[in-house]
Amino acid sequence: MLINTDAFLLVGSILLFASVVAGKVGYRFGVPALLLFLGVGMLFGTDGLGIEFDNARLAQFIGMLALSVILFSGGMDTKFSEIKPVLAPGMVLATVGVVMTAFLTGGFIYLISSLFHFELTFLESLLMAAVMSSTDSASVFSILRSKRQGLKEQLRPLLELESGSNDPMAYIMTVLLLNIATAQVAGGVNWWHTVGLFFMQMGIGAAAGYLLGLATVWVINHININNGALYSVLLLAFVFFIFSITDLVGGNGYLAVYIAGLVVGNKKIVFKRTLTTFLDGFTWLFQIVMFLALGLLVNPHQLVVPETVSVGLLVSFFMIIFARPLTVFLCLVAFRRFSFKALLYVSWVGLRGAVPIIFATYPLVAVADGFDPGVADMIFNVVFFITIVSLAIQGSTVGKMAELLGLSQTMPEDSFGIDLPDKIKSALSEFEVNANFLRRGNQLKNIELPDHSLVLMVKRGEEYFVPRGNTKLLEGDKLLLISDNDEELKKEIEQLGIE
Repeated sequence: MLINTDAFLLVGSILLFASVVAGKVGYRFGVPALLLFLGVGMLFGTDGLGIEFDNARLAQFIGMLALSVILFSGGMDTKFSEIKPVLAPGMVLATVGVVMTAFLTGGFIYLISSLFHFELTFLESLLMAAVMSSTDSASVFSILRSKRQGLKEQLRPLLELESGSNDPMAYIMTVLLLNIATAQVAGGVNWWHTVGLFFMQMGIGAAAGYLLGLATVWVINHININNGALYSVLLLAFVFFIFSITDLVGGNGYLAVYIAGLVVGNKKIVFKRTLTTFLDGFTWLFQIVMFLALGLLVNPHQLVVPETVSVGLLVSFFMIIFARPLTVFLCLVAFRRFSFKALLYVSWVGLRGAVPIIFATYPLVAVADGFDPGVADMIFNVVFFITIVSLAIQGSTVGKMAELLGLSQTMPEDSFGIDLPDKIKSALSEFEVNANFLRRGNQLKNIELPDHSLVLMVKRGEEYFVPRGNTKLLEGDKLLLISDNDEELKKEIEQLGIE
């Protein structure tokens, strides 16, 4: 059925509600919420309840907006102090690793193409592989953070850095290979232009992201808006401005917004906690809308065609079992800082998600420029099928695999959710009371707190209260401590016997 303007809001609200409920159910049973968002879109689509949506260009536009917010939010939530130790291996995975994955998978697709009589050229095989060569930032950020998955050996910042920064490489490869394919149809390929486009995209994208990130910080801190709620609107405006202006001048917008997010997240800005909370909610909204649009775009009956299923399963297992592990081992073994189990885990968390599907719409749009429509449809359907397999198998076992390999650890919980304005120089810290902390007595007055420090609040179970000198502390209590000096606070925590 076609949706008129009167029914648009009703249908949209029902889709969002169904997605939220699906996400809640998925979290309870360990199924990735993003997979269920796709399922909701497919359920309401042409082969389901009948909503007709076949506009690949609009789906691509929705994906572009969503990825801008997702990548910026991911960068903003990433502490540079955490990714600094894994910066080199992360960038190798995000660049060399993407290229290796594309060529290994492209070669495999080309070899099996003759078995199923669809006879893709090597260029077309490589294009299909390039579309799904990057791990998906939306999936990795969403699964690791919604499950509060802690990982040893600094694997969490490594995986988030890789997934947040490897989309630009996959995007560039996809665009370049499409340009070559359409140029061949038109009569020739300008290789110098192709190589120059690559370096221009990466160079301008990185520079624009850093400089515009600094500009965002300066404006937010100096604009002095009376209505604090408008700071969230201002930040969102900067996200879209950074992406669009970078893309307009020939840079890679995806790389720019991720780097800008890193810059903003690691600088002091006013209302930082409020802005982070707003952006987190907006990110989830865009993820839902993006996956719904992609689910509506596909025709499920085309996914169960024997050719699509056969190719999709073969390529899925080739990438999971061979291409991803080989790429990870070759890229990371030289750093000699990760255990064999860690390399296995990084190999397993090579999730495909929304990004490959969005990139798979580029061949559909390029049909207007002469690209083979049959090949474009095949690429989209196979990539969509592979994404479902990846989210179902890898996405649902992120936590279990970490536990199986002995790499899982508990994430620290933000029990109080309190932040201080930048004008206040005092620093807050929270920690859990242990036996060492209580060695001189269990009352607060028995605890030798360093000078210029004060316990503001105690959390015991689900109860919060302000302590007094005779308050008895128990192991497992969470304390909120304030101190006048950031550096002194770290020393004080060590003096208190807290790691």
